[in-house]
Amino acid sequence: MVLRTRQILLALIAPLVLLFAVAPAMAEGPGYGTPAWSTQDLTLREGPGGPYDVVGAIAADQAILVYRCTVRWCVVGQGHERGWTQISKLSFGLSSAGPLSGPRLNYGHGGPGQVCFFEGRNYTGASVCMTSGNVYNDLLLYHIDNRFSSVTVEGHVSAAVCRDADFQSYCTRIIKSEPVLGRYLNDAVSSIRVY
Repeated sequence: MVLRTRQILLALIAPLVLLFAVAPAMAEGPGYGTPAWSTQDLTLREGPGGPYDVVGAIAADQAILVYRCTVRWCVVGQGHERGWTQISKLSFGLSSAGPLSGPRLNYGHGGPGQVCFFEGRNYTGASVCMTSGNVYNDLLLYHIDNRFSSVTVEGHVSAAVCRDADFQSYCTRIIKSEPVLGRYLNDAVSSIRVY
């Protein structure tokens, strides 16, 4: 009876052990992670730092996924390549040129004008309006993190909007009203700077 109970218990526990062993790999597999770009050729290392062995490389101007980061290093992947690389060689913008690069806006800083963020699509629901010079490094501190779905821009202002606190991860510059924020920012804005 004891032997039979152990066999049943092992049969029930074995799939759970396998699931926990595979889960971390699945969490960092294809389709998971933050979309980003390599701004330079990336040397991939076994750990976060120069002394770690080189395990691969990714060319410049490539779409990649970022799985997690320290202050200066990130685990990135593309196809079968995966390893740690310097965060300074990554861009979380729409292209490998950098999150706030591109044509210079012909707007003077300081407005007049305002940017209003709405919780609902098509400018509905609760809103927060900001003028030039407002900076919110972490919207979580104001209890409005990951809540906005649309934005209006009135006057000569624009906003730098990022997915993570302290202007990290995916960022873009908003220069006109958007009834629905893009897929990486919809209900996922954590920091804002209004120009």
